[in-house]
Amino acid sequence: MDRLSGLGGAMSTRRTALTLAAGLGAVAGLGLGFLGARRLWEMFRASREQHELVKVAEIARIFIYPVKSCKGISLAEVEIYELGLKKGPLKDRQWLIVDEKWHMITGRVEPTLVLVTVSDENGYLCLNAPDMEELKVPLKLPKSNPVKMCRVWGRDIEGRDCGDEAANWISTYLKHSKAFRMVSYEPSMKPRYPKDKEPLFRDKDKTVYNDLSSCMMLSEATVEDFNTKLEKKVKMENFRPVLVVKDCKPYAEDTWKDLQIGTSKLCRTMSCTRCIFTTVNPDTGVIDRKEPLDTLKRLRQCDPAEKHIYKSVPIFGSHYGIDKPGVIRIGDPVYMVVKH
Repeated sequence: MDRLSGLGGAMSTRRTALTLAAGLGAVAGLGLGFLGARRLWEMFRASREQHELVKVAEIARIFIYPVKSCKGISLAEVEIYELGLKKGPLKDRQWLIVDEKWHMITGRVEPTLVLVTVSDENGYLCLNAPDMEELKVPLKLPKSNPVKMCRVWGRDIEGRDCGDEAANWISTYLKHSKAFRMVSYEPSMKPRYPKDKEPLFRDKDKTVYNDLSSCMMLSEATVEDFNTKLEKKVKMENFRPVLVVKDCKPYAEDTWKDLQIGTSKLCRTMSCTRCIFTTVNPDTGVIDRKEPLDTLKRLRQCDPAEKHIYKSVPIFGSHYGIDKPGVIRIGDPVYMVVKH
């Protein structure tokens, strides 16, 4: 593993000590007492902290899924911001298909959604699907379109309705008696907070229409190892990560904590639990309902000490929170941040 040492602690010991002494004197003079002194001591410790960057992997693939449950877009680079990943006007899971009650519809119940391709052109979100004419929806929707409160995994979140043309297109494609609609998230709307559902997330972690986190990572080695246990092989697309890494051991992504990739910083929060969506063939849109989920249930159970978190739901891949926005490119080293 490659190591880059001495990236912290830029202030010399002598200078820091003098600063601390002066600060403590000022605190005493102002009568701020214990709390002020403690804060200065914490600042001193932080200034002395040494960071070591240890290369643990490399970015192999990058995906975003602008419309939840539709086909992902493979990218060479992506911008990381507080709500996840974006490329130009397309942001990960910022559009959502809903039913008549404004509840989310995903590939778990409508598996052919994975065949819908998404792109953008001249200010429009473009959807294409087998035997369908292209749908174009304005990226900036008219304010006259109503904002609806939608339901995503038991939590309410707003979305602006994309209009009747989009609704008719989706309903026609899915060939269902129900009437479906599509909504779009806007920056002025309140995001979802994963911690409301899973206490392992931080207060600052945010997401939109994602299942849980805005950054799920999986390694090529993990999928390759898992495929040795399967009679019928699966693809990375079965698991729908946004970041795929290589040059690491299987399941290594479950052992990292603080990461620096490109100009961004991430922090692991918890493992990614798996459901029947993994059994949807990403190339055909056919749901198997058994594999690879049955094998995941058999081989990918959590540590007994974590049963209170994951229960008997299988885990595969890791969720990461965003500590610092930035840009990530294919080929970027993945560094684990080791604090001394």
